[in-house]
Amino acid sequence: MSVTPKSAGVAGPRPTGAAPGTAPVHDHAGCAHAHDHARRAPQALAVAEATCRDRGVRLTPIRREVLTALYDNHRPLSAYELAERVAGKGEKALSAVSVYRALEFLIANGFAHRLESRNAFVACPAMHGPGDLVVFMICEACGGVDEAVSDDLSKALARVARDHGFSPDARLIELAGRCAHCR
Repeated sequence: MSVTPKSAGVAGPRPTGAAPGTAPVHDHAGCAHAHDHARRAPQALAVAEATCRDRGVRLTPIRREVLTALYDNHRPLSAYELAERVAGKGEKALSAVSVYRALEFLIANGFAHRLESRNAFVACPAMHGPGDLVVFMICEACGGVDEAVSDDLSKALARVARDHGFSPDARLIELAGRCAHCR
């Protein structure tokens, strides 16, 4: 299930002296999402490698490069953007098919998620359970994505689905708005 409310059209902060109606400016160097991703990347990659070893699967160089590219950016990325970023690091260009295969593996193993509303992908440092309800909070100002798991929300949603005779295949919710950093 994907729930993505529309923004009320509230513009983010403008630099001092900026004309009304101009696009909000976001300082990506000071972005909390960017810092959080950069801080988590080394440990998350090490956990991914250890998890793969424990499961008897391989975090191939291509899979690792795609996962690294997801951690190098705080915004959701499309497969084509990921291919460009990997090629930009001096690696040979990857085809979209290769990136999609790597993403399929990363998602199946809980290292990444696909955001349905954006048709884009984000790294998953949370290591939550495969059946957990995941709530993605997508900032419309900076593009950062926060992820949370809520047992209370999961129970309430299961009750609603059960009351309507519905059996969900996916257990995720996407919320659009402003993150604490951009508000």
